[in-house]
Amino acid sequence: MGRNLQTAERLRPVDLAREHGLSTQAVRNYEEAGVLPAAGRTPHGYRTYTSLHAAALRAFLALVPGHGHRTAASIMRAANQGAVDEAFHLIDESHAQLLDDRRTLQAVESALRDLEPTAAPEPGEMFIGLLAEALGIRPATLRKWERAGLVRPRRDPLTGYRVYGEADVRDARLAHQLRRGGYLLEQIAPLIAQVRTAGGLEPLEAALREWGARLSARGRAMLTGAAGLDAYLRARARAEPLPAD
Repeated sequence: MGRNLQTAERLRPVDLAREHGLSTQAVRNYEEAGVLPAAGRTPHGYRTYTSLHAAALRAFLALVPGHGHRTAASIMRAANQGAVDEAFHLIDESHAQLLDDRRTLQAVESALRDLEPTAAPEPGEMFIGLLAEALGIRPATLRKWERAGLVRPRRDPLTGYRVYGEADVRDARLAHQLRRGGYLLEQIAPLIAQVRTAGGLEPLEAALREWGARLSARGRAMLTGAAGLDAYLRARARAEPLPAD
């Protein structure tokens, strides 16, 4: 009769849990979510796992730092269902998102480098016409940027005219550089928000370095996750039922 390499070793939920400092309930939850293959059962109904389940859990936990919990779970479900190409597609999407994040970071860094001081000092506050002229754009463009949240000029209480303070001029110049780089307004808005949160361009440079470090760590984590998934897929291939004797 046929035999399956999965059954060569029996592990309890606690055996899988201890290796990673998890609770046994977490292991059961992962199985129910499809992250682990279905467990075997003893005659009394207790779950039994194998080295294949242990490899699946290692693969999932290795995937999480680079891909996030949800995507890692989807990758493992696809692998457990034999849909390996779907798992690879999910991984490709994560890599594409990482590349897009790197390009965004590079665009912001480039924009900051291009924000050279103007030849003549700008006044502390500017009306829309003067700022538009300084940037070489139309006043209508600044009004459009305001609607998109890129600039937030105050209104003169007497005339109702827009008044751009130093922070507004800074935001407008950064938006101008990013627009020249081909970025859409909806892509620029969260970056401008980061500048405001950081308190200006100089503090933002430190935030950008941290952002770059996080992206590098994510890329490294994806490599670790790929190795874990590869080990699991190889274990699955070895655990396929052998032909009957």
